[in-house]
Amino acid sequence: METRIINPWKWQDERNYVQAVEVKNVKSTLYCSGQTAISADGISSNEDMKTQLTLALQNLEQVIREAGYECKGIVRLNIYTTATAELWACFDVFQDWVTKHGIKQALTLLEVKSLFETLKVELEATVVK
Repeated sequence: METRIINPWKWQDERNYVQAVEVKNVKSTLYCSGQTAISADGISSNEDMKTQLTLALQNLEQVIREAGYECKGIVRLNIYTTATAELWACFDVFQDWVTKHGIKQALTLLEVKSLFETLKVELEATVVK
C-alpha cells in the first residue's frame, strides 16, 4: 500500500489532520460504523465530553484492532458532536491519540442536533491496509 498526503497549506498541521490522502495498492478497506461512548453492555454514557471522547476512541480502536487493522491505517475520520465548544475544550485528547498512532487522516467535524440517547460525540472511520 502506498499513501500520499496532499496539504497545499500548513495550518492544518496543528489541528492533526490533512487535506487529502491518496491511497494506492490497497490490500483491503475497513469501513467502521460510528463509534461512541457505549459500554460493552450497550449502555450509553451520560458522562462529560472528555470522558465520552476517550471511550469513543477506545471503542474505535477496539473495532479496528479486532478486524485485523491498525489505527495508523485510518485515512478518513468523521467526527459528529452535539457540542463543538465542549469538544474543543478537550480536543487535546483526540490530538494525542492521533499522534500516538501516527495517523494522517482526512477529517470532517460536524455539529449535529442530537446523537443516540445521551451521547455527545461519534467517530466514523475508514481504515486501509
